Amino acid sequence: MKSNQIKPSEITDESVYLKRREFLQLTGAASLGATLTGLPDRATAEIKNLNTIASKYSTSQTPNSWKDITTYNNFYEFGLGKDDPERYASSLITDPWKVTISGECDKPGDYLLEDILAPHQLEDRIYRLRCVEAWSMVVPWVGFSLADLLKRFKPNSKAKYVAFKTLHDPMQMPGQRRRVLRWPYREGLTMSEAMHPLTILAVGLYGKTLPNQNGAPLRLVVPWKYGFKSIKSIIEISFSKKQPRTSWEMSAPREYGFYANVNPEVDHPRWSQARERAIGKGLFTAKQPTLMFNGYSDEVASLYSGLDLRRNY
Repeated sequence: MKSNQIKPSEITDESVYLKRREFLQLTGAASLGATLTGLPDRATAEIKNLNTIASKYSTSQTPNSWKDITTYNNFYEFGLGKDDPERYASSLITDPWKVTISGECDKPGDYLLEDILAPHQLEDRIYRLRCVEAWSMVVPWVGFSLADLLKRFKPNSKAKYVAFKTLHDPMQMPGQRRRVLRWPYREGLTMSEAMHPLTILAVGLYGKTLPNQNGAPLRLVVPWKYGFKSIKSIIEISFSKKQPRTSWEMSAPREYGFYANVNPEVDHPRWSQARERAIGKGLFTAKQPTLMFNGYSDEVASLYSGLDLRRNY
């Protein structure tokens, strides 16, 4: 499956940028608790339309429904059940939101979310999401290139990896009161993965601001990797000389490696990864073959030339 251009119904001029006041007005970030028609009462912050442009990196597959995407989630900070994030994520306060940039770069510092977003045009990108539990869905993300953001902070020649960290606040994230993982949640990419044009930071889906249960206000999306690589509610991005330790790698190294590339030839120790079930098509729908790199082989296979993907899983 190669990515094909998708034309969303609403496209704005590329010269439109998000400033603080405009961003607050668009996202409704200053008003918690309001809901969009058709969403459950326990939905999180007010959700409004975002200004986007079409992306050339979208898949041609039909996206899952809003309900599928926002009610079936892995976000252990709010509980282990797939419906726990949608039930409990309203406790997360996403405004104000600060992201710390650190490590091997020339412009470290603390940046407000609006400063992170301001220079970037948001794109509609339809990507497949593949979970290690052998299910998949197609999500119409709204986001911007991670590479474009990282370049702003001028990483130096020592920066070989990019590490990410999620908010740690058990009062807002009740799942963190349980020792399911070593909190806060941590993830990492090689610089080549981070700078690849498919890799984005997402701030929305379906042309609307990102609901809390989907990782508001800022999450990573790497479409050729398993979903656990898509760290949510990011508060820190760090450039590193050494490969960072990631949360699942620390908790279960035999099951979850650093690279997390979708490879149907490498089984999870407790189940096969060769086939997957598409969410939203019913439990009795036949599973489909899992595609190498989640179907993005043409775009990303060269990143791993010479790397043993059985040993580096």
